[in-house]
Amino acid sequence: MMNLAMHFLFGPEVAVFANYGLWLFLSIGAVALFGVFIPTVTWIDSRRKEREAFYKAETFRRMSEASGEGAKAAVELMREEERIKQVKAREGLKIAGVINVAVGIALVIFLRAMLGGHQGAPYLCGLIPGSVGIAMLVYVYFLAEPLK
Repeated sequence: MMNLAMHFLFGPEVAVFANYGLWLFLSIGAVALFGVFIPTVTWIDSRRKEREAFYKAETFRRMSEASGEGAKAAVELMREEERIKQVKAREGLKIAGVINVAVGIALVIFLRAMLGGHQGAPYLCGLIPGSVGIAMLVYVYFLAEPLK
């Protein structure tokens, strides 16, 4: 297709450069992705976070200025949001730990089945993600400070 387009636009002697069509397409796609799309999405996301922080601060300011009850409610709301953030982080660590343990077990089984015990013990590489997952679970259940 590119060969035909080059032939019609520039003549038959230039049509030999039609093999650069894929390169040209991928170059334009890469510039569009990394030069336009990703920076735009990042900028939009940062603006959204900035707007949310502004509205949150404005709400706390109005609540605290309302009365003595409003200040207490604002402080209580801040504490509750911090507790919810801690719960989400802890749940994320639990999920990540379980996933890492499962990946480690699956890797041990897969490499053991593929190599059948030959050439040393490379299937023990599955212990790396498994140990990371166990460390995450140990932290969540035994080492982290209790939620308030």
